[in-house]
Amino acid sequence: MQKINTLTGEIEVEDLGFVRMHEHLLTDPPDLRVKKDSDYVLDSPRKAVEELRKLEKTEVNTFVDGTTIDYGRNIDQMAKIAKRTEINILATSGFNRGLFFEDWVHNYSLAELTELLIREVTEGIDGTDLKAAILKAGSDYNRITKSEEKTFVAAANAHLETGASIKTHTEMGTMGMEQLDIFEREGVDLARVLLIHMDRNLDYGYHRRALERGANIMYDGPSKIKYYADQKRIDMLKKLVDDGFINQLFISNDMGRKSYLKSYGGGPGWEYIQHKFIPRLLREGFTQGQIDTIFIDNPKRFLPFQQIQEGK
Repeated sequence: MQKINTLTGEIEVEDLGFVRMHEHLLTDPPDLRVKKDSDYVLDSPRKAVEELRKLEKTEVNTFVDGTTIDYGRNIDQMAKIAKRTEINILATSGFNRGLFFEDWVHNYSLAELTELLIREVTEGIDGTDLKAAILKAGSDYNRITKSEEKTFVAAANAHLETGASIKTHTEMGTMGMEQLDIFEREGVDLARVLLIHMDRNLDYGYHRRALERGANIMYDGPSKIKYYADQKRIDMLKKLVDDGFINQLFISNDMGRKSYLKSYGGGPGWEYIQHKFIPRLLREGFTQGQIDTIFIDNPKRFLPFQQIQEGK
């Protein structure tokens, strides 16, 4: 039976249950982002636990934290939070995008970055024995810088060494094809890649092409009307399901702002998907079986480390 790294130890893949594939417990973004908008800072472990307690009352079993090295990931506090919930907490190794890189990321060689990611997946993060469950790389709006490309190649190398899957930050849903080009060039099976934030760019042909290439895509914007109304997300999901791509679709909520979370005085909180979005999907004609495929079966397929064939 395949094992999954969590912050309270390994679990069987069957114990993943209902999965939220991209959320944030704590964030400490670089000053550049904080000075522009302090709403991005999630700095209260107590409030993170408060949100998780609300989520525990729904059917969510697993929470994949997407906070990266360059975005203020605090593995010690995350581990303490994980011990106070029944929900499995999974950590991410990798990077968000070049805008937030400290000098060392630009200066590290490809080999050094690769070694760091492999170590975080196989040995532990920041000198602990707490292991990451997934890799991440990301790019800026409508471009991939040289330093960002280096982190993509490092993630590809770490994937080929460990079998850990990769998710990517696509700023406003852009550069997904170019990200896939890098991974394909480096020998990554695109079925092991998940492009996130794709519903910030609701372009049917673009999404379909990524899926036709074998990659997975995530819609993590439900409730974020400033980007698109939920109806547009649902209509697009319907088309992609009808096209036969349900096994490559993921949904989460990426609530990385104080103003999204009830514990900080905002809303709608992490329960939105369970309490409002899924019921609406069902009213719009999705079946419970399709919901289970997206939130249970697809993560169960995607998250376990897979042995990479020699010669890849």
